[in-house]
Parts: sequence; structure tokens; C-alpha cells
Amino acid sequence: MTPAINEAKKHKIKFEVHQYSHNPSHSSYGKEAVDSLGVAATRVFKTLVLQLDNGELTVGIVPVSGQLNLKQLAKAAGRKKASMADATLVQRSTGYVLGGVSPLGQKKRLATIIDSSATSHETIFVSAGRRGLEIELSPVDLCRLTSGTFAPIAQN
Repeated sequence: MTPAINEAKKHKIKFEVHQYSHNPSHSSYGKEAVDSLGVAATRVFKTLVLQLDNGELTVGIVPVSGQLNLKQLAKAAGRKKASMADATLVQRSTGYVLGGVSPLGQKKRLATIIDSSATSHETIFVSAGRRGLEIELSPVDLCRLTSGTFAPIAQN
């Protein structure tokens, strides 16, 4: 069990855990999840941690099929600029290793912005807190559990 799965259980939401054998030589954690699970890249979301221009960390959740738009994320967070957070800082603040950062069960809950494309799916996949482990849940439940917001933060 990971903290992410424990949080989903604690809140009694409907979810499913999917496990696959992680290949360390794969070039992209998100693409590996898409290939291993056999689901559309628009339904598998990557969890990215960013640092805003005021020094605060925030989470951006975007589909593997797209990329994060830093300007849109900063705007959604009410700031002017955002940049990818340092890996050490990400691991220290979330309690997860890169490639296994989950938006759920983080050591320190970070403000979370989910790309609005998530709402077009009944369920989406996000990391369950370990490489090779995904949790499938409704975007509405994800938003509620993270106290997040939906905003157009992805670009193709």
C-alpha cells in the first residue's frame, strides 16, 4: 500500500489500482504507463511539481498526450511565472520519487491544478505513488481529494 492508495481508501471513493512491471530504461514514465496499461494517452495523467514565482510549490496534472503550459499554470495559480521544481525539493515535499509522484497522499499537501480535459473522461489514471503503479479514479474525486481546481493548463 502507498499513501495515495491509503488516502483513496480512507475517503471511500471508487478506484482501481493497476500495476505493471516498470522498465528503468524506458524514456518516459507516462508513456510507459500508457503502453503497459493499453489505455489512451489522453486518460493517463502525469503529476508535475512546479515552483511559482513566490517560491511556493504547486502540482500540475496534465495528460501524457500533451505538455504542461507553464504560463497557463501560473495564471491558474494566480501568479506570473512557474518553473519545474528541483527534483530534491519535489521528493522532500511529496515523499515520492520522480516517476512515482502521486497527487494523493503527499507528505505536504500542495495546491493542485488539474487540466480541464480530465473532465471529459469518466475515469483517469494518475500515479499511485510508485513507478509501475497507477490509480484509476474519477476526475471529480481526484479534484475533491486534492482540494484542486480544473483549468486549461495543457497544450498539445
